[in-house]
Amino acid sequence: MYAIVATGGKQVKVEKGQTVKVERLGEPGADVTLRPVMIVDGDDVLATPEQLGKASVSARVVEEGKGKKIDGFVYKSASNNRRRYGHRQTYSTIEITDISK
Repeated sequence: MYAIVATGGKQVKVEKGQTVKVERLGEPGADVTLRPVMIVDGDDVLATPEQLGKASVSARVVEEGKGKKIDGFVYKSASNNRRRYGHRQTYSTIEITDISK
């Protein structure tokens, strides 16, 4: 059995016991519930809003971290306009504890 969940504007395929890096969800040790977009259990596929009404995916936040630094540079030649910026996205590593239909 696996599920496709929506978190952080992205969709991720998850299975029970799997660890996944997603955008920051909470403090380490916190339990979170993710919204499934689709659940596949053998030949049984749940994908409509009516079928997924009571479905949920439970997870536990294992750790937090930061991703690679993204460096940016904006340059406009005629106006002597230059700007540098950097960004490190925070993420959470979660462990999927349960997928319920």
